[in-house]
Amino acid sequence: MDLATILHADLDAFYASVEQLLDPSLRGRPIAVGGGVVLACSYEAKKFGVQGAMSGRQARELCPELIFVGGHFKEYQRLGDAAMAVLSDFTPLVERISIDEAFADVAGCTHLFGQPAEIAETIRRRVRAELGLPISVGVASTKHLAKIASQVAKPDGLVTVAAGTEMDFLRDLPVELMWGVGPATKARLEKIGVTRIGQLQDVPGWSLQKLLGTAVGEKLSALSQNRDPRRLETHRRTRSAGAQSALGRRPATVAVYRPALLHLADRVASRLRGKARPGRTVTARVRFADMRSVTRAVTLDQPVSATAIIAEVAEDLVRGILADHPRERTISLLAISVSHLEERFGLQLDLPLGLADEKRRPGTVTGARRFGADRAIDKIRARFGWEAVGYAAVELGDRRAVPDAFRELAEKEL
Repeated sequence: MDLATILHADLDAFYASVEQLLDPSLRGRPIAVGGGVVLACSYEAKKFGVQGAMSGRQARELCPELIFVGGHFKEYQRLGDAAMAVLSDFTPLVERISIDEAFADVAGCTHLFGQPAEIAETIRRRVRAELGLPISVGVASTKHLAKIASQVAKPDGLVTVAAGTEMDFLRDLPVELMWGVGPATKARLEKIGVTRIGQLQDVPGWSLQKLLGTAVGEKLSALSQNRDPRRLETHRRTRSAGAQSALGRRPATVAVYRPALLHLADRVASRLRGKARPGRTVTARVRFADMRSVTRAVTLDQPVSATAIIAEVAEDLVRGILADHPRERTISLLAISVSHLEERFGLQLDLPLGLADEKRRPGTVTGARRFGADRAIDKIRARFGWEAVGYAAVELGDRRAVPDAFRELAEKEL
């Protein structure tokens, strides 16, 4: 039987907690980081229904006493790094998955620091004492279960799931705590009467696959039974690069989504070029006003890393999504990701055959020129900073609701 030696540590309401740390007068008060859009909010604000990506107007309607504050992005990075460093003091097996959360496997250090639950409690005390921040920790035998345990522990708590008690622990928990169960999947499960993980455990695997698709069905069926063979990856090559933009509530028009997609493509493509890892699959996601998301993807003949190509492909995908949902007039979030990344950069030249998609093919004359322009922009930014040069459609358009500094913290880096 596997021992419960995997920790999942997650800083509570991290960005808002940092703001309350920097300004003690904000402690115990409902606050939101942002302005036109809520980037993050405190637990005091969440009690009123305020949540990330919500428009500032809607948030104030729910919580008239809500206080908006600007973000201290360098402090987020500094404190996030410091908190994760505390985990590294106990074990080298740490897998950081975002700025404010990480897994740690303490199986090899219990003889030095005590049982896993003791180690988790020591980590919590140190983060609170040294950094002044609350952190919740889950301890379990698998990564998935440890993450669920840390969510149950919030705010500022510790939950240990002893080996042999996993199924009983999961039984009465809501299905949305599971990895991969978003609003759309939750709604589908509700239609068959499944709202708890214990109910999901009783659904035959073939039935879930029919309802949710083979891959998702198999995954959720296994996770509901606590079958999660994944081990910590302390050094891993990222398989995709993505970025998203919370828009608040904006009309679903070209004037809104085109510059937003170009800016997102610029962020993603610059990272792909920086690591010489173009990708073949472009994915776009649109979230509507009711928080329902629709995702579309296309796999290209050749890997791409040119900003304009990625932006145009993503725009086609978004147009298709909106065409299939004509009643949706408002969007609240856009996202782009590029996956199926190449391990190294290589360009296959194309003959000038006059193909309709010639400008989107990286090996054509037009495609090569686009890539060359991007590399020139990269060099200027490397020397003078990101804001030194940019695309006119973005720079001259509406002021972006989400600061780039916040995006950089939230986006997964290659």
